[in-house]
Amino acid sequence: MTGYLYTFGETMALYRTTESGGLETVTDAKLGIGGADSNVAIGARRLGVDAKWTGRVGDDSLGLRIVRELRAEGVDVHAIVDREAPTGLMLKEKRTADSTRVYFYRRDSAGSRLTEDDLDEDLIRGAAVLHVTGITASLSPTAERAVFAAIETARAAGVTVSCDVNHRASLWRTGDPGGLYRRIATMTDVLFAGDDEARLIAPGADSPVSDLAERLSELGPSEVIVKLGAEGSTGVIGGEPFSRPAHRIRVVDSVGAGDAFVAGYLAARIAGEGIAQRLGLATDAGAFACLGPGDWESLPRREDLRLLSASEPVVR
Repeated sequence: MTGYLYTFGETMALYRTTESGGLETVTDAKLGIGGADSNVAIGARRLGVDAKWTGRVGDDSLGLRIVRELRAEGVDVHAIVDREAPTGLMLKEKRTADSTRVYFYRRDSAGSRLTEDDLDEDLIRGAAVLHVTGITASLSPTAERAVFAAIETARAAGVTVSCDVNHRASLWRTGDPGGLYRRIATMTDVLFAGDDEARLIAPGADSPVSDLAERLSELGPSEVIVKLGAEGSTGVIGGEPFSRPAHRIRVVDSVGAGDAFVAGYLAARIAGEGIAQRLGLATDAGAFACLGPGDWESLPRREDLRLLSASEPVVR
């Protein structure tokens, strides 16, 4: 298989503290961007696969920064500038050396106002993989409709549909997200979920993870990958169960590791690589992303991955 990855959703501006402590006392922070969908696009692009992203940004400097950063990473950006809503904002505080808290300021943001009319159907039809997330489907009724419209367009054109559940509790202060996620899963070819996310969707919340993966596959996806962080991954691909261990590494920042994992798997899939190679690249990319700070800044290029097994701390 050859071609490109197409994805869409909300990318936000990000202020991240660079020292431990609460936002009420720390003084140093860095400005950046972050978004699950665009992280996957960057990750795929760094791994040698063309990637296209669509999203709404505000008519402000933060929106300009998002477009600039994504284009600088080689992503083909299709941005809609919303002059009636601001770019969303994330604040990350490192409360302790081992814990991070994230605050989202996205109510009525430009990104949450995404509609199906913002999407280019020709780009969807021409993609090797359409990738969506539960985040986008949870942002607003119009964004939810955009997700299903995109999936229907992809399926009609024979395009592989990938979904990462990526549940965000802050978007579901009321209501049960399980029904929405299950509906998406029934229309998906490749489904990624964390352990807790799998339990939101699959019946039998107390079942072992391997059983949950089987039940998720019964909803329709031919490839189900359950991400288990430091425990690796498990799932069902083509009717066959698998289990893959994670690398043992010294974690600096695990944010973005799940997106790196997804990007690695999809990049290898688009490149026509087999199941073992897909899982290998996904595992390697997810581990490498943990070795540095940031949502996407530590996503690897293929040549970086050899450093996972390097024995010398300095390469000359």
